[in-house]
Amino acid sequence: MSAQNEYEEAFSENGFWDKLKRYAKAAGREVVEKALLLYYAMQEEKAPAWAKATIAGALGYFIVPIDAIADFTPAVGYADDLGVLALALAAVATYINDDVRGKTADKLHAWFGEDSSSD
Repeated sequence: MSAQNEYEEAFSENGFWDKLKRYAKAAGREVVEKALLLYYAMQEEKAPAWAKATIAGALGYFIVPIDAIADFTPAVGYADDLGVLALALAAVATYINDDVRGKTADKLHAWFGEDSSSD
């Protein structure tokens, strides 16, 4: 089984929300924003299977507690997650629409309590 399939299979909605709820502050706004953009883009009906698989793989990598840099390592623990999420975002950018951005901004505002608009 390839690593992408392994991470794709590691993705679950419960695992995703559990990780975000427990580690949002530690991961930081930028990581959380990218994860949420991908999550909401995956919910889009127009997103093709390859895009959803790419997103599931990236979010699975984010969920798995053991990765290239341990997430509990101060300051750099989420650097590899950020890189994987950013690459996935670049690959599926077409499916990041205003609805996806709005849902992401709303959730970021609820968790971080600041203006979460990104332009």
